[in-house]
Parts: sequence; C-alpha cells; structure tokens
Amino acid sequence: MPDDGKPEHDLHYTPYGLQVLSTHKTPNGTREVAPTDENDPGHACDPMGFPRQNLFELRATQFIQTPIQMIMLYTYDKVWRSVWTDGRALPNDPDPRWYGYSVGRWTDDFTFEIDTNGTDERTWVDNAGRPHSDELTAHEIWHRIDQNSVELSMTITDPKIYERPWLAINRMRFSLQQPTYEAPEMICSPSEIAAYNKRYSKTSGTGKK
Repeated sequence: MPDDGKPEHDLHYTPYGLQVLSTHKTPNGTREVAPTDENDPGHACDPMGFPRQNLFELRATQFIQTPIQMIMLYTYDKVWRSVWTDGRALPNDPDPRWYGYSVGRWTDDFTFEIDTNGTDERTWVDNAGRPHSDELTAHEIWHRIDQNSVELSMTITDPKIYERPWLAINRMRFSLQQPTYEAPEMICSPSEIAAYNKRYSKTSGTGKK
C-alpha cells in the first residue's frame, strides 16, 4: 500500500500503533526526514525480516519444493524462508525470529497459500517505516495464472498496531525465468556503505552528496 497520504490508504492505526510509528524515522514517503535523522534498521544492515522482505526488496525469488516444505530463496541479502507443508500448525507464543514461522498449503492446483507469525518486531513492515508487533500475522496467496506467470497477494493482520487487516500486495506479477538464470548478489555490507558515504559525503571534498 503506497504511503501517499491519501485517505483511502489510511491504515487506521491503533493509539499504540501511532505511538510506535512516531519513533520510526524514515527517509521515504510522506513522513520523510533528513538522511542524518533517519533510523531505518535496514540501513544499519539489520535483516530486512518478514514481511518487509516482500514489501521492499522483493526481486527474483526461487522456489524449491520438497515433500514437506517449500523453500523460498530471496535475492536481497541471499536469505531464505522455510515454509512447512507437512500439516503442522503455526506455533503458539513463539520466540520471535527475523523471518518468522511459516506454514503453507495448496488450496487448488494453481494456488499456494502461506501463513506466517512470530516475526521480530524490531523490523519495519516496509521502507515507509510502518511498524508491527509480535502479534502480526501475514497471509500470502501465490496464484499461478498461466504457464509462465504467478501473482502474489498479501494481507497483514496486527490488532496491536492496526484496527483492521490491510492488503499490502495485490496481485503483484512475477514472470518465469530461464532455468539457467542466476540472481545477482545483493548483500548489505557495512564496509561498502561506509565507503559510499565517505565518497559522497559533503565533507569528502568531492562536492558530491
């Protein structure tokens, strides 16, 4: 959902949700602050986590299916998610993890649905700084629309932060790549960030920003 300030895109935060949102200083969207004032955890090379991995840096994604799980390999940060398909339920009161706990099932021959909970609330939902709590659950629908295309929709529910569930992705389309396709390496590197900032800072003497 875009962070454009339009009433129809209001997420209806709870009072607690607004309180947490006010602590997230983002260099993006309608709440943009100066780069020197932002506190995006991703810019410190903390893991993007889930669901932000789907909402901010979702690029080429590879699926590996085994008899008991679907493994999702993400391009950004070269991380993966294990989605269990052996019929287990999501854990009750789980220890938080960056990418949470996921279970999935085929609802028909073309539709794979995933439910996730137990995500670490230190992560942001997206690059606009939207927060979440330890009560967040995400429901993904991966639907194959033809031989070479799938669509992703995702709904977020978090009664601590938002008064109602909201649709975060609506039919985002992916195209099948060739079997020999190899995703480029994209890894958050503190040393590369430091070198970039040094090169383009106002104090570098280059005149660049």
